[in-house]
Amino acid sequence: MSERDPYAVLKALDITLPVAGAPAAAYVMCAQSGNIVYLSGHLAKQDGKPWVGKLGDTMSTDEGRAAARAVAIDLLGTLHAHLGHLKRLKRIVKVTSLVNSTPDYTEQHLVTNGGSDLFLEVFGQSGRHARSAFGVAQIPLGACLEIELVAEVD
Repeated sequence: MSERDPYAVLKALDITLPVAGAPAAAYVMCAQSGNIVYLSGHLAKQDGKPWVGKLGDTMSTDEGRAAARAVAIDLLGTLHAHLGHLKRLKRIVKVTSLVNSTPDYTEQHLVTNGGSDLFLEVFGQSGRHARSAFGVAQIPLGACLEIELVAEVD
């Protein structure tokens, strides 16, 4: 179980969880096996639309970090919808981040910190996770990044 009340932290950060999105194809947004929950990749969105851009070209690292934070909020919305209450989270186990970036861009890890930092703020040590951050040539709909998450729950 998370060591803090995630909803109190979200309220203090002035974050309202979004309604969980629907899958865009033949998959589910969230699948659980035993006490492990796998969240499908969530695209970065801005004003409800794909946050289009390419790091190292049309977007800065700071903009990418903000996009990763937005994705993390969407992931929490999906996790809340699946669990019914975020206090059921034991820990975030793994985050995988795909960053739409130019071949010479090397700050994918800094972009991904936008999501990782939010998980730590909301869940404390239960939000500390293993992570991979990759630069990719393109992401569906031209989004600047996509993040997937694996969590352990009670």
